[in-house]
Amino acid sequence: MEVAPGCDLGNDGICPPLRSRQAMLFIPLPFVVALLLLILFVTVLRRDEEAAPNRPFLALILLSVLLSVLSGLRWGYGVQAISMVAPVIAAMVPPLTYAGVSRLVRTSRRSLPARIALHAVPAAVILLLITFRRDTIDIALVLVFVGYAVAILLLMRPGADALRLAPFEGAVPAYRAIIFAAAALCLSAAVDIFVFLDFTWAHGAHAMTLISVSNLAILVILGIAAAAASRSRAPAETVEMTPRPETIEDKETIAAVDALMEAKKLYHDANLNLDRLARKAGIPARQISAAINRAMDKNVSQYVNDYRIGEACRLLADTEKSVTEVMFDVGFQTKSNFNREFRRVTDMTPVAWRQKKAGPTC
Repeated sequence: MEVAPGCDLGNDGICPPLRSRQAMLFIPLPFVVALLLLILFVTVLRRDEEAAPNRPFLALILLSVLLSVLSGLRWGYGVQAISMVAPVIAAMVPPLTYAGVSRLVRTSRRSLPARIALHAVPAAVILLLITFRRDTIDIALVLVFVGYAVAILLLMRPGADALRLAPFEGAVPAYRAIIFAAAALCLSAAVDIFVFLDFTWAHGAHAMTLISVSNLAILVILGIAAAAASRSRAPAETVEMTPRPETIEDKETIAAVDALMEAKKLYHDANLNLDRLARKAGIPARQISAAINRAMDKNVSQYVNDYRIGEACRLLADTEKSVTEVMFDVGFQTKSNFNREFRRVTDMTPVAWRQKKAGPTC
């Protein structure tokens, strides 16, 4: 290996000036990521202040800000003490992701202290391993990340209808975001494996690049989680419904929900979700979801949005209201969701529908 004249090699075999140049190339990334995440946190916190915030997702953003800063200190400035703290903080990321998703899925029957104690187990285990078995930390972190990713995917088995406490308007986008979040947890686990193998076989020669990718993966996780939290927030107070022992046929269930939707126009409520619809109808949420899925081959959010788009078609054809006014009147809050659902039902945009004036109904 060639060495620059007058350069004394450090313990790592790298000339100090060269090490400094490498650090200058790496340092900006984790700190820029931290700044972007902090801006994202402020944006999510200010958005839709009337709704109850998804606190686990907000905490997840702040935790990732801290992780990015620690990463910059560890790999940019060589602060070795960071390696004693970072694994414990990293072990908190999957539980917070799961807790944020769980807030949109159901009301937990466990008390808050019990939930906190349960999700604190991974961090506690990592802390013990740091003290007694440091060589197993990487494997333990991989198991934590993959385990929680699988748990999230199990929660999402019913599809968008799993998000019982999320408003119907954002249920489908939130579902897709959560699936990507679970995939990002798996990606982070894969990066940890590559870093472990790199230190084992190549003495960490590629660790900086791999950790940079890991930071970007965390940014992806947080962006997706923040989108789900800000677009689909659970109501401040929710009540878990006790399912009826009687079994109602799918047609009867749909007929009952249809009658309620047409008489009360529940779809006008932009915050309507499956849990609230179930309480209004007096029918268990799972029963409504299963009936609509089997009989109509669609999820409940699409079923509700069909009502919204149906009325939007009539308003666009029969009134002079603007597209934005119509959007708010029928229960949508964002143009992106309105346009996407309108195109799904009619195969055209709201403006094209108005110009065509094809009829009073979709």
